[in-house]
Amino acid sequence: MANEVSTAIGAVDGVAVGNSVGAHDLSMIGLFLEADLIVKVVMMMLIFASFWCWSIIITKRSRLIALNKRADRFEDAFWSGEPLDKLYERVKSRNGDPLLATFTAGMEEWQSGVSAGIPSSESLQASLKQRVERAMGLAINREMQLLERGMTFLASVGSTAPFIGLFGTVWGIMNSFAAIAATKDTSLAVVAPGIAEALFATALGLVAAIPAVIAFNVFSTNLNRYADRLDAFTAEFIAILSRHLDQGEAGHKTTNQAA
Repeated sequence: MANEVSTAIGAVDGVAVGNSVGAHDLSMIGLFLEADLIVKVVMMMLIFASFWCWSIIITKRSRLIALNKRADRFEDAFWSGEPLDKLYERVKSRNGDPLLATFTAGMEEWQSGVSAGIPSSESLQASLKQRVERAMGLAINREMQLLERGMTFLASVGSTAPFIGLFGTVWGIMNSFAAIAATKDTSLAVVAPGIAEALFATALGLVAAIPAVIAFNVFSTNLNRYADRLDAFTAEFIAILSRHLDQGEAGHKTTNQAA
């Protein structure tokens, strides 16, 4: 008889605990609404950071894909044999493309240097090539700074979001222990809500950090490759200008000898 009474009491207690736990909404929205104010602020920060990261990821991915396609088309035109002056007149008004901006900067400096004719002395020719190379290098630096916008935010979120989530976790666990101390009850009904809030904050931190870290590594590699592509184009452009200068110098010497 005593065993039956104990079993019945245990069953009643289990049902009460289950009903008490079930009274708490353990869905994501419910955990957010029932969380402490500090934990809510942490969750909102992490949600905002996650949405902003995805906005940067989507925008930058589509931007890099478009830039590489444009670069392919421009390099085909550049090596098609079309005179550089005509190519420059055709593309100089286009904005928003780093490769075109680099080419335009080089051509502007070149045309400014040969406006009075191709320099005859080697020192003037070397100075002209240096000015063209410097102008193109400055254009590359300026364009790459624009392309790298948002990378710092991705790196910051990737490195700090887990710690922000951990802060929310610690705060949630502190609330759980405070509830235990206030009620003097260590049942699951008292502990579960605070622990769930704490784990939810940790999960949000990881949700924000993992895509940010992956995107930062991928975009860093892609941006470095694109910068190398711009540097390679600059070297090829300078080589073409050097051939023009050599041909001009050879023609100048031939004219002097004939005279």
